[in-house]
Amino acid sequence: MTKSRRKFLSSISMLAASTALPLHAFDFGTSKKLKIALIGTGIRGTTFWGKRLMTEYSDILEFVGLCDINPSRVEYGKQYIGTTCPTFTDFDEMVSTTRPDLVIVTTKDSTHHEFIIKGLEMGCDVLTEKPLTTEATKCQAILDAEKKSDKNLIVGFNYRWTPYATKVKELLMNNSIGKLVSVDFHWYLNTYHGASYFRRWHGQMASSGSLWVHKATHHFDLLNWWIDSEPKEVFAYGDLEFYGKNGPFRGSNCRSCDHKSKCDFYWDIMTDEQSKKLYVDHEHADGYIRDNCLFREEIDIYDKMSAQVKYADNTVLNYSLTTYSPLEGWRAAFNGTEGRIEAWMDIPYSKDMDLSQAELHAQEMNQANKEVFNIEPIIVHKLWKDFEKVNVITERSGHGGGDGRLQDKIFKNPSTTDEFGRSAGIRDGAMSCLIGIAARKSIETGQAIKIASLTDLEPKAKRT
Repeated sequence: MTKSRRKFLSSISMLAASTALPLHAFDFGTSKKLKIALIGTGIRGTTFWGKRLMTEYSDILEFVGLCDINPSRVEYGKQYIGTTCPTFTDFDEMVSTTRPDLVIVTTKDSTHHEFIIKGLEMGCDVLTEKPLTTEATKCQAILDAEKKSDKNLIVGFNYRWTPYATKVKELLMNNSIGKLVSVDFHWYLNTYHGASYFRRWHGQMASSGSLWVHKATHHFDLLNWWIDSEPKEVFAYGDLEFYGKNGPFRGSNCRSCDHKSKCDFYWDIMTDEQSKKLYVDHEHADGYIRDNCLFREEIDIYDKMSAQVKYADNTVLNYSLTTYSPLEGWRAAFNGTEGRIEAWMDIPYSKDMDLSQAELHAQEMNQANKEVFNIEPIIVHKLWKDFEKVNVITERSGHGGGDGRLQDKIFKNPSTTDEFGRSAGIRDGAMSCLIGIAARKSIETGQAIKIASLTDLEPKAKRT
């Protein structure tokens, strides 16, 4: 358990002991409900950290403020979430006016540090969407602010909480393959989901820190947690060879493009009701275009990525991320002194799949309570023995069932012991984004990058 999480649980436990309210009500001495302020009313803010909280936890929490640089979108966000709280375009004004217990940060990645630090300094606990931040200097500033504050920071990593990932963790914890020595991990983004990053602000390094940070921080956090060690050194390759300037033609955006009939990536945003209402209807206020051209010249992130990471316990990770694959899914293999674990999700030819590639991501992002259950295998192969198939009951919606479990832990059961250590604090957030930051620096310099050279954190051989 991280220092930040221990502090968080300790403060809540003490408060619960001094009141007649149940522990999960998060009474901070100011309200019978946890007072939440949200900064950033894009898709993640309005759905997962917005409407879902109102739907599932309105008996124990309330929104006291919403903030966004786009005054039109924040008003729509208020309507969509279903709250009556005031809206703001200035973060400081929102916090000073509403005095929230908890600030939730779901802004552009490059600005996370600004609102995390301000929230802590203004006396609020902070919950940030991944990644923690995009630069080493910003990461250090967050670390410094958290040390000075008596408040707490939680990072919203949801993949740890999926039943499938948890089963992999359990097998590793039980030493089912002996001492772990190496891991192969490969993530594939299909031409629906992968392309979407290049339409948005994520396609520019200054905003997202590249997919090494924005997307891969999910994967690196999973791997740090599975391996149960911290990264020590990173060497990486990466390039931009498919999207951006490599495209055969380009336009200002899909709606006005002259190449609609011959572009395989043409997307009519006007047929996507949620995207239209959340983005198109408010682009007049800040100029943000959600259906940007995938081949615009200003795209400068990598679309192919590969890295080797050495951990402090000497485990070696081989990692890759592909952004224009025919399929959406991942494969992992864990090699130990006594065997091997093989795990994968959504590899279409490994089973009969009833979802198209276009539907896969939409199903995963769905926050509705109607779950779709599947049985997925994990292969455990012992040396000198035949393999064993471990079947896991998995879920499709809400990021594989991780979203709801994560929020239940944060808002309903913060003091309940979790044998798998799935809650993530500031150190987890730092170690996951620092791998991506180091990978970026390695590509730029052609050198292996020591994690300890990026911030004052010294990697630990054992996380827990």
